[in-house]
Amino acid sequence: MTATDQKPQIEFIDVDKHYGSFHALKAINLAIPKGQFVALVGPSGCGKSTLLRTLAGLEKITSGTLNIAGERVNDIPPRKRDLAMVFQSYALYPHMNVRDNLTYALRLKGVSKAERARKADEVAAVIGLDNLLDRKPRELSGGQRQRVAMGRAIIREPKAFLFDEPLSNLDASLRVRMRKEIRALHDRIGSTSVYVTHDQIEAMTMADHVVVMQAGVIEQQGAPLTLYEKPVNRFVAGFIGSPAMNFVPATVDDTGQTIRLDLKGQPTIAIARRFPPGTHVVAGLRPEHVDIGDPDAAGYAPIKISAVEATGSATYLFSDDDPELIIVAAGGHSARAGDTVGFKIAPDRVHLFDPKTGITLGD
Repeated sequence: MTATDQKPQIEFIDVDKHYGSFHALKAINLAIPKGQFVALVGPSGCGKSTLLRTLAGLEKITSGTLNIAGERVNDIPPRKRDLAMVFQSYALYPHMNVRDNLTYALRLKGVSKAERARKADEVAAVIGLDNLLDRKPRELSGGQRQRVAMGRAIIREPKAFLFDEPLSNLDASLRVRMRKEIRALHDRIGSTSVYVTHDQIEAMTMADHVVVMQAGVIEQQGAPLTLYEKPVNRFVAGFIGSPAMNFVPATVDDTGQTIRLDLKGQPTIAIARRFPPGTHVVAGLRPEHVDIGDPDAAGYAPIKISAVEATGSATYLFSDDDPELIIVAAGGHSARAGDTVGFKIAPDRVHLFDPKTGITLGD
């Protein structure tokens, strides 16, 4: 049997979830191969946590089928699904040391003391806490507590790990380090992981497969760079990428291959495909794909700058327009508020969307 013939480790088939009249999940179809790291991402209320909770068995689906390891689990209780969940709160027992927190579930299952000790040592080495097994949670940093929570899940050797925004309580620098550690743990263990986050940077940097949700619907799913480079609609384009994509109303001019932006001075830029003259579109311009130069140079269109933010590694330029155009220039830049600069973008970097439906207009 080839890899493509194998059944997914986790499979949602036309899954719906209702809370009374509220339709929380709508015809969800998602197949997760064994060993894949999948991130569920979207704004608050989009259904990502509800989807994770239905997988864990904490919420019962209204209709459809949910399979785990080829078995239909719609009516199987959480404790029998063999899944391990890591929550935003660490939920550690404060009176127990790290070793006892790690092995608590094994003790409830009647695993021998010697075997529990062996597994605790093994898992502690994996999560980098082998010298802290005798400490209580209050003696640990936030990152160490999160690792204990992950270790408690790992020690059970489940079919899949479920993460519900596990880094939300950590500061920015620790979040960066922990997302690297979680991904490294996933790779070492070879587990299947489903990770819920509202942070698209976490999703892009950690996952093999990203699922973007809105209002209970999967808008698009695929490899992170596929979603970044080929979003299917304006919502995905605006959600994936930081800073967010600029969206500017525009009209195709008489050539059919140039659009006039609805900005001050109505600058024009080239597009990669031809449209009927007069077609109204929304142009999507990623801030990092816009080049800055002399406003009088060939190929550059002039815009006036209203504000400049220098971060050292990059400079953010904000145009004096409505809608505002944001441009990211690498490193430092000499532009100041009030200056007029030239901008251009390669035609194949311009994304075009239907102004009514938001759907990407084809390549």
